[in-house]
Amino acid sequence: MEHRPSIKDVARLAGVSVGTVSNVLNRPQIVSPKTLDAVEAAMAQLHFHRNATARNLRSGATTTVGAVVSDVSNPFYTGLLRGIEDRLDSEGLSLIICSSDGDAEREARLLRMLAEQGVRGVLITPMDGTIERLAELERIGLRSVLMDAEPGSLPSVGVDSARGGRLAVEHLLEQGHRRVAFLAAAENMRPSELRLQGAIEAVRAAGLDPSDVLEVVHLAHPNASAGEAATAQLLASERPPTAVFSVNDIVALGVLRALRERGVRVPEEVSVVGYDDLFLDTELAVPLTSVRQPMRELGWAAADLLLTGRPAELFIPELVVRASSRHPRS
Repeated sequence: MEHRPSIKDVARLAGVSVGTVSNVLNRPQIVSPKTLDAVEAAMAQLHFHRNATARNLRSGATTTVGAVVSDVSNPFYTGLLRGIEDRLDSEGLSLIICSSDGDAEREARLLRMLAEQGVRGVLITPMDGTIERLAELERIGLRSVLMDAEPGSLPSVGVDSARGGRLAVEHLLEQGHRRVAFLAAAENMRPSELRLQGAIEAVRAAGLDPSDVLEVVHLAHPNASAGEAATAQLLASERPPTAVFSVNDIVALGVLRALRERGVRVPEEVSVVGYDDLFLDTELAVPLTSVRQPMRELGWAAADLLLTGRPAELFIPELVVRASSRHPRS
């Protein structure tokens, strides 16, 4: 393995003491310009980079924060993580990103790893049991913030998911739909369950029976492939839906693909509504109606809460109506 240059190597090449190199790294204002130039030239020649881990162990400080999200490949979490990263960067901090895949054992393993890494705190999108798993971190003084979550016993930032589900289904009911499929995430994913709660509230508020109007399909992995497979099954059922509400826009892409491959017209025969309002929604052949979430703002607020303790208000989602659902049923 190639030798990593040390402070001693820099001192030897620059012809100064180890203490002088340490001053250049930590208190350059007390070092003469000539000595500063010599040490910096030696660092450049040796390709020297300070060992942040060792420095943190000596000082008791840490410059990293951990983030555990359900699936980093989902563009919703990409936007969320960008907001976190921007807020941390303003404080000179960096981010370790992990995906739990909605698996409780994997989440527990990741939390232990982050604790061992000595992170300053953990930002996490919760599932069933997350709060109990975070209790162990709290006992060792490691702070945490829940993201995309309801207010509760732990610091959290979130979007009113029940309101988002209500907005989506109210819109579909107003368009005349009376058979709506909701493609939900796994039952341990709380934001999805809140969206379902909002959908049920919308149906009841319209004086209708949710068991007649809504068909709920829980997807183990809320991705495009799962959305496509679920839609194919729904279309083959005795009572196919006239509208599909997806837990996120990625699932909705799979829905649209299944409909297109079977020659089902959108929105004339089946309307589609997604969730998140990703950048690609307007680029589709049939632009996708979606419930907009402020992804970057949510991430920024979560990181800010971890760093400063300043709570954020519950963010409010917004329905953005486009061609995929703009077609009243006769």
